[in-house]
Amino acid sequence: MSRDADNENSLPTDNYAVFRLRDFRLYLTGRLFAVIGAQMLTVAVGWELYERTNSALALGIVGLVEMIAMIACTLPAGHIADNVNRKRIILTALVVSSCASLGLALISWNHAPVACIYACLFTSAAARTFLWPASSAFLTSLVPREMFPRAVTWNSGMFQFSSVAGPAIGGALIALLKNHSAHPAAFIYLINFGTALTCFFTVKMIRAQQAEKVGEPMTLKSLATGFNFVFAQRLILGLITLDMFAVFLGGATSLLPVFAKDILHAGADGLGLLQAALPLGSVLCALYLAHRPPLQKAGRALLWCVAVFGLATILFGLCNQYAFGQWFGLSLPNHVWFWFAFAMLFVCGAVDNVSVVIRHTSVQLLTPDDKRGRVSSVNSLFIGTSNELGGFESGFVAHLAGPAMGNAITTGAIFSVVTGGIGTVLVVGAVAYFWPEIRRYGKLA
Repeated sequence: MSRDADNENSLPTDNYAVFRLRDFRLYLTGRLFAVIGAQMLTVAVGWELYERTNSALALGIVGLVEMIAMIACTLPAGHIADNVNRKRIILTALVVSSCASLGLALISWNHAPVACIYACLFTSAAARTFLWPASSAFLTSLVPREMFPRAVTWNSGMFQFSSVAGPAIGGALIALLKNHSAHPAAFIYLINFGTALTCFFTVKMIRAQQAEKVGEPMTLKSLATGFNFVFAQRLILGLITLDMFAVFLGGATSLLPVFAKDILHAGADGLGLLQAALPLGSVLCALYLAHRPPLQKAGRALLWCVAVFGLATILFGLCNQYAFGQWFGLSLPNHVWFWFAFAMLFVCGAVDNVSVVIRHTSVQLLTPDDKRGRVSSVNSLFIGTSNELGGFESGFVAHLAGPAMGNAITTGAIFSVVTGGIGTVLVVGAVAYFWPEIRRYGKLA
């Protein structure tokens, strides 16, 4: 990551000044609860689906369902975020999301068909699609402009901390509860119901008011504003494109249930630890960035970090007894392979946080306020759909290279992760060539 000792004095003397702002503290606290609950839910859904179906494709369909919801809702979500009170949108989305969690609990308890789980995930993803652009744009009204990069860094760090705690707690609770209940996932869904409501009441206490304005009619031209702005700003387009393809190709998280159960033999608590490895790396990276001057060569730092993300993904896929052990004849205990896999995911999380901070800060500061909702919505569409479509792609490739071709599911999962990491490295080279603006992108402020 880039740093410039000559610019040490550009750092504010108090790295924690943003925490003196009451509304920012409330916003951050609400997100802390919401994200912990959501990450626990992600672990529970993956565990329950794989337990019930023993299929990588079933895990991949989760991403496909959520991607469809995002595509269907992105344009109206962006328009509404620019024309309706953003706080009201956030509160409404949280209520819908909590209802979806309650539905998952009832489905799990009654062992309802898997299709019902996908229906609730669709509803939850639709709520998040409205929540994201409103929440991103809402943050700009809570802190002064000069504090915004620091607020983004702390916000990202809080998100990643929640993403560490959520999977670890969720995995540990499932491992504990499955010895006492036939429906351990149902309890996790109820916890997420409670955390979403906690976030609702915390956000409701925020005093900041969005400036009232005359609502713009929802027309095709209005809906397309966010896309037009993004495609006109080559730097923003390049940043979003790089992150989108890196997430699409390099994400291994949808296959973690396969790695935890059948490759690394780590069980539900091991799955929770693996889910927490990426955000743990991101937390430490965020703490580092929060105490350093703004990145002086942000573009180059971004390209290098995404390349490292791809390489670490490749090593994560290879370093286990089924791949590296068999090819090179290296026999190691399962716990050694597990902790190496954990370390590679940790590295992925650390370098990925750089991309998050650079992209989010750039998109918000380079976009006029009257377009922030729609541009944030486009940003969420690119990144969110690549996340979910990447999950489907990983599950589909694992199924195709595994059971569909007569191979073990472990073979398919390893092939999917390794080829995805290779693709990520190739994308970095392509983006660096076609978007020289990124290579020249300087100070992040």
